[in-house]
Amino acid sequence: MNRSSKRPIVWSIAGSDSGAGAGLQADLKAFEAIDVHGCTVVAAITAQNSMAVQRADAVATDLLDAQLAALASDMPPATIKTGMLGSASNVRCVAEWLDRLRRDAPVALVVDPVWRATTGADLSSQALREVLLRELLPRATVITPNRAEAAWLLGCAASDVATPEAVEKAAAALRELGPQAVIITGGDAGGSHSSDWMSTPEASGWLSLPRVDTPHHHGSGCAYAATLAAALALGFCSADAAVIAKMSTTHALREGRAAGRGAGAVRPLRGFALCPELLPVLHRGEDVGTKEFAPLATPRLGLYAIVDSADGVEILLAAGARTVQLRIKDGTAQHLSSEVWRSVRAAREVDAQLFINDHWRLALEHGAYGVHLGQEDIETADIDALRDAGLRLGVSTHSYWEVCRAHALNPSYVACGPIHATPTKQMPWWPQGADNLAYWCAVLRRPVVAIAGMDRLRSQEAVRCGAAGVAVLRGIAQAADPAQALHQLQAAINEAAWAEPLSAPVLPRSTCAGPVPPLWRQG
Repeated sequence: MNRSSKRPIVWSIAGSDSGAGAGLQADLKAFEAIDVHGCTVVAAITAQNSMAVQRADAVATDLLDAQLAALASDMPPATIKTGMLGSASNVRCVAEWLDRLRRDAPVALVVDPVWRATTGADLSSQALREVLLRELLPRATVITPNRAEAAWLLGCAASDVATPEAVEKAAAALRELGPQAVIITGGDAGGSHSSDWMSTPEASGWLSLPRVDTPHHHGSGCAYAATLAAALALGFCSADAAVIAKMSTTHALREGRAAGRGAGAVRPLRGFALCPELLPVLHRGEDVGTKEFAPLATPRLGLYAIVDSADGVEILLAAGARTVQLRIKDGTAQHLSSEVWRSVRAAREVDAQLFINDHWRLALEHGAYGVHLGQEDIETADIDALRDAGLRLGVSTHSYWEVCRAHALNPSYVACGPIHATPTKQMPWWPQGADNLAYWCAVLRRPVVAIAGMDRLRSQEAVRCGAAGVAVLRGIAQAADPAQALHQLQAAINEAAWAEPLSAPVLPRSTCAGPVPPLWRQG
């Protein structure tokens, strides 16, 4: 199969909308907004405008099969997105082709289980529902029903999927039917925020953004699923693809315009991912976000030195470091407490910003300036107690969904990594590189700290990307003269502050394995 194209190929197998607001036409707009090559397979034809669907007919299965065969021989997909398939025999045809394609290469499948049009027209049947459950859901990488469609798939009333708890249970029930991930979108739920519940191999939680108050939402579900499919084709994991789809669809809703007398269509456009206000929060429970942590006293952190002992803290503070992290992974409770107490006392004497890694209880007990938490620590730390005590908070992130989880906490800074490969810590993440760092610095409205694999030249590059801080561990701890290494790095970082900034890409690249290998990792 030909995988040499510069742009991944995504197939949309769906219905044609003569009003060009939904279906295949909406999918093509969404594909172009994220820069993948979209191919269309017409499974149904509708006669509709902005007011109503007046007729909908499935295409003959042999014609559907011919379209799929033509594309498979020349333009095989990285991802397939299905919408309105029209008939049970068409669903079976798609399932058979998916199995054939997967014998040669990974192919992700995104199922948008179209039940009703925005206008209210019924586009399904009981027979179609049963074959979707039997043939497509077990093969699906991600399914993207709204609440009403989730209820339809589960054979229950819409009122049974009306509360947050019911939505979470519905997603769990749908995953038991076979899909690897389930995202129940909240566009049909009402409220001040549009919240989607995602249950993926990487993470679960509510992705939330303020709801766009607009009557021009025709095709929003199609655009969401198509963008998610495109993101999977670019190599993103399901959780990250859900974030990208949320951002694109929200932007498309803001840009929607009327073309006829009814609801206008959404307008997916390029550049959506560079809008800071479109970055959603990822949270559990009903709270969309928490109060903000106190800002840094010195937002331009510069060199952010990491050491593993109070002795190291004292040496670097004496050498002029003013942002330091104490990172001790092992030791008795008494030893850890002593090390934190000594470090806090030393930092106070020179008015330095000291962050305690992981040991948040000791940071609280000894009145540390701040604490740095990894993603796994967020689940167990008392976030409210840390914020109420006035501690500053830094959070490690490695991908979109982790950034969104940090974003929900309103931390004092966000650490992005690994920017470069490092032997310090074994991680499942691919190095992000300068482009991703520049992207996060452009999108996040708080200081960004670059971490992992930093030396003198890479530190300068990080500053040019917009990083407020450059975290260095081995470059200082393993130096023959840590104080001298500190001074050299500080001088390099200060020099880079006057250099030409590096521009951010319109979209970062993936940082962890998804269902489809990204082209940049295929050689």
